[in-house]
Amino acid sequence: MLEIVYQDEDLIAINKPHGLLVHRSKMANDATEFALQMLRDQVGRHVSPVHRLDRKTSGLLLFAFEKEVEIAMHKQFQESLVEKKYLAVLRGYAPDQLDIDYPLAKENGTMQEAFTSFRTLQKAEIAVAFGKHETSRYSLVEATPKTGRMHQLRRHFAHIFYPIIGDRKHGCNKQNKFFKEQFEMTTMLLHASELTFNHPVTGKQVKLNATIHEEFKRVAEMMGFNI
Repeated sequence: MLEIVYQDEDLIAINKPHGLLVHRSKMANDATEFALQMLRDQVGRHVSPVHRLDRKTSGLLLFAFEKEVEIAMHKQFQESLVEKKYLAVLRGYAPDQLDIDYPLAKENGTMQEAFTSFRTLQKAEIAVAFGKHETSRYSLVEATPKTGRMHQLRRHFAHIFYPIIGDRKHGCNKQNKFFKEQFEMTTMLLHASELTFNHPVTGKQVKLNATIHEEFKRVAEMMGFNI
């Protein structure tokens, strides 16, 4: 069963686990389970996602029950009126805080503005040699994307040379192999931890939080992070 973190007459939010697709996709023919269908069956009502998360990203995923609410929430996301926060583990010692203002290309090549702020919460050093370095260093960060581009956080952190651990497409293959061998980890250490928005029907502010899943927690604690 999916973990439901919020539900009212108009909206429902889950804490999506790593590896679960939001809905069917031609790009992932191997998948047999999808958050959309699982939640629909679990609550016995039609639901529509109002935003998306990558398959390997865990955390808050918001759905609407009715079309009008879905459209209203889509508009809030598109107009950057929803505050989103993510937790991620990066390779290396990241800056204490940084704004990343770096346009990203769409699939058709069109460039889009993309802006991410982040702050480093904790740093860790593991007594395991990696490459020419005697130890391995990592950062636990809280990221706040102001825009919502495809793979924005993954691409932005790769752009500043602090890739997200477990990101196969944009990350460091050597680090990903290292984590698979050392920690038996195959997921990506990126979690949608918080959403804040104005309710499209009541107008009241809603703030949602989702705790990290066991795989993220297990690896983070083995690395020395206090989560």
